[in-house]
Amino acid sequence: MKIAFVVLAACAAAVATPAINQIRPVSNRPGRFLSLPNPQKCANRPKQFSFRGHNYFFSGHVPELANRKVDWLDGRNICREYCMDLVSLETQEENNMIFRLIQQNDVPYIWTSGRLCDFKGCENRSDLEPKNVYGWFWSANREKMAPTNQRPNGWGYNPWSSTGHKKQRQPDNAEFDINGTSESCLSVLNNVYNDGIAWHDVACYHEKPIVCEDSEELLNYVASTNRGLRL
Repeated sequence: MKIAFVVLAACAAAVATPAINQIRPVSNRPGRFLSLPNPQKCANRPKQFSFRGHNYFFSGHVPELANRKVDWLDGRNICREYCMDLVSLETQEENNMIFRLIQQNDVPYIWTSGRLCDFKGCENRSDLEPKNVYGWFWSANREKMAPTNQRPNGWGYNPWSSTGHKKQRQPDNAEFDINGTSESCLSVLNNVYNDGIAWHDVACYHEKPIVCEDSEELLNYVASTNRGLRL
């Protein structure tokens, strides 16, 4: 099932170091939008590992990105310039692959393309209520996620953490109670709450490293508008 919308505007980003910030920093970057792909970057995108025909890279292993942490929208835009997007963890095998990357490289957290449908266009949608259960989707391909209180179809476990800042199952929107900021983006955290590697909802303004995954939509677009370019 697909949700028919694209996130164009910036919507805040996720997790502090390691706990939730008490005060959200004031943004001086209004009106940000999704970036268009750069054909040359697409042709020369890092291809560090692959899964089912998609290439991936972890920003910490790319020299020009190695020391950068970015908010959720900037993460998407970095990936999109390479004809990629933030990783979408749609199968247990793909999720396990990314969990191993995090474990083996002692990565504290990463952004995924996971997003809560809590912005304009998501109002009055009974199929998305309650939002914390039914309102999550992968922004990279607009695929709706399984309900957060269930194991995804074909999985042997629920990847959402059983705990967090409020010591309750994720997603818990904990930062909203602290500074009024919704936890609208999905991050994978590495044992931040003594819970192993697991999914957490996080406010989108926090800064993290990223894992990018090939976007068939962007690759097809660049291929059709740049004849002869090897992707």
